[in-house]
Parts: sequence; structure tokens; C-alpha cells
Amino acid sequence: MNVFTIGFSQKSAEQFFKLLTENKVKKLIDIRLNNKSQLAGFANAKHLPYFLKLHNIEYEYKLELAPSKELLNGYKDKTISWEGYIKVYNKLLIDRNVLNDISIDDLDSIVLLCSEPTAEQCHRGLMAEYLVKHFENIKTRHL
Repeated sequence: MNVFTIGFSQKSAEQFFKLLTENKVKKLIDIRLNNKSQLAGFANAKHLPYFLKLHNIEYEYKLELAPSKELLNGYKDKTISWEGYIKVYNKLLIDRNVLNDISIDDLDSIVLLCSEPTAEQCHRGLMAEYLVKHFENIKTRHL
């Protein structure tokens, strides 16, 4: 079972949607804290569901998988280290009982979306690791 991750930064719309279709993604799960950002017009929550629908990909927004505003700001302001970020983010996932709303059947060919260009030092990579840790037979790939 494949779980993908993708960030939209440093990608054109063409590159972004080509990666999704080439990897046969069925559903995009938006895990950004702010999905209304204008950083990339095609990735704005106002437009993204429509563009995905054109490619036969479902859209779902899961705010409960996003970092808290305090955590994100602390990391950006360098008052929280990456190691601290990992600990706090994983605790947030536990405290929010995110696994209660996730079924293994819902995970096949999904992609977790955030804005960072790579999954290194990004919560989408941490979320993918969390899923691998709690469900069997999941492979992750960062697009």
C-alpha cells in the first residue's frame, strides 16, 4: 500500500499534477495549517479541489494533522529545534486521537500535502512515519 507526500513549493502546476497522476494518486489529503495561502495559486484551497477533480483525484482537508500555530511559529522563529518539533508534533497526533479517524482502507494511494518542497524537516514526513508505525504494509514515497 502506497502513501505519498508532496509539497507544492518550487513546483509548477504542471509538475505537481503530473507527479500525482503518474503515481496514480486517488486522494489528496491537505494537512496544512493554512490552506488558503496564495504562495501557489493552484494549491489554494479555493482552487485545488477543482483542479484535482479534473484529474479524478479526491480532496480532503484534515486540520487535525497539521501542526499547531504555536508549534509552527516556534520552529520558524527558531525557538523550537527540529528534535523538539518532532516530539511536540507526535504528541499532538496522540492527543488529537488522529488514528481514530483513519482506516487502513482509506490510506491506499493517498498523498499528504503541505507547502515545503521536500519532506525533510516537514510535518508531512512525520505524519507518513506515524502512519507506517501504526499500520502494517504501508510504504511511503515523497514526491
